[in-house]
Amino acid sequence: MAQKRGMEGSNGGWKEFLSVYDKRFGKSLCDPARRTPEALIAFLKTFSNADDLKFFDRVLEKHESEMKTDTTSPEQELVHKTVAHPHYAMHYSFPSHEEGWVVTKNRKKLKATRHSEMVAVDCEMVLCEDGTDALVRVCVVDRDLKVKLDELVKPNKMVVDYRTSITGLAAKDLQHVTRSLQNIQESMKKLISRGTILVGHSLDNDLLALKMDHTRVIDTSLVFRYWSGPNFRRPSLKDLCKAILGYELRKEGAPHNCVEDARAAMKLVLAKIEGGVDNNSIHLNQNQNDVHETNAMKLLCHRIPNNISDKSLLQIIPGEFTIELKPSKKAGGDNYSAFAVFKNKQEADEAFEGLFGDQDKDSSGFPQKLVSFKLDSGIAGNLYVRKMFREGDDNNVQVASNKRPSEDEIPTQPKKVKIEEETSELKVNIECNNCDDYLKEIETLKKQLSERDREISMLNKIIVSQHTDHGKANVMLKPLRSPCKEFTFKELVMGYHN
Repeated sequence: MAQKRGMEGSNGGWKEFLSVYDKRFGKSLCDPARRTPEALIAFLKTFSNADDLKFFDRVLEKHESEMKTDTTSPEQELVHKTVAHPHYAMHYSFPSHEEGWVVTKNRKKLKATRHSEMVAVDCEMVLCEDGTDALVRVCVVDRDLKVKLDELVKPNKMVVDYRTSITGLAAKDLQHVTRSLQNIQESMKKLISRGTILVGHSLDNDLLALKMDHTRVIDTSLVFRYWSGPNFRRPSLKDLCKAILGYELRKEGAPHNCVEDARAAMKLVLAKIEGGVDNNSIHLNQNQNDVHETNAMKLLCHRIPNNISDKSLLQIIPGEFTIELKPSKKAGGDNYSAFAVFKNKQEADEAFEGLFGDQDKDSSGFPQKLVSFKLDSGIAGNLYVRKMFREGDDNNVQVASNKRPSEDEIPTQPKKVKIEEETSELKVNIECNNCDDYLKEIETLKKQLSERDREISMLNKIIVSQHTDHGKANVMLKPLRSPCKEFTFKELVMGYHN
């Protein structure tokens, strides 16, 4: 969590710490899951800032209390499934010690009837001038799908992007809104103050926008395992509605409906309870060719600076397309991502080819370009534009990411790759989990050795040709495979004469 949040101790962030802590591998092996507990503990011990320590204390306290969740009802079993999920600690460890946050208290003695009370929440957020998200709408429905709360909220910061294509809201819709975040927090506290279970899809994003830390939660993105192609993956709300509930949540490109999204999350939980809590493998009932066609007509624009609105993409990318914002898993970042959705694959390909920029492949092998731009407003910057499938991968196209794979994509036994490279007297045997960096390093070393061999061969010829009356030279320079002092040609010749 400290690594993902960019937290820094006395030796800097996680990668800077590794450069100091481990001289051999340094930051080349920066996945915390592949480091020893001793290394992780040593990193945490570099923190002394009071706010950082409060955050860690809160994480431990929250984890310990929630792992004691009882499972006396199907609802509580789903709470336990959410809490026990490998990604729960990362996403639900909020900075609730900071000002403005509300932490709901755990009541130790609850009536049995209270254990099954549930309400579902969904929020809409806008992008503010400082790069953070602000709450603009919140909807809450009960178990019977009746609306308990549906309010617009006035942001307390300057808004730069209302994300109208997602929120369905514009500046004019908030002109006469007076409800503040604090007002909404008070209303929410009344709804969940007695141990009520809070339901939602990727609920951590909603709680982050609400600045509320609630213990009893069911996150439908964590309690369902969604089978798609060869792997399980973390599902979207739209996919779950189609696979489990049998209906389309919204049409392609349509804005979100806050009430319907909250109802969908509640329906999914009720379906889960009815079908059995342990039955958590859901298959994708969608033709793989349809998936390919949908992905092929999109371009992913990522690392878009926050000061650039999504509408500005129309000035940067050629062709006609609609913009679909990609939900951010991390609020308050320096950039965001969006999809450019074209009418068909051909138009998407033409737009990609028409972009000026260096083309390469991302870490998953997807073609992408680094595009530099300058808008009519004078703002300049860079962003990445990537295709949604690999060339020649028509039969099995998946949206990939350079982030760490989700929990269901991680193989139980990590694959080991053995590499053998021989260069003259050098033989390297490497066995590791991720060898891309080592392969590049080996290739670089091979080139360097080859260059040195050529240089030494030339020096041998030159020295031999410089025979003088001192007699014939029987000097041969042997290629060295260990670090040695470098000599200029003049120094070599002077050394030979001496």
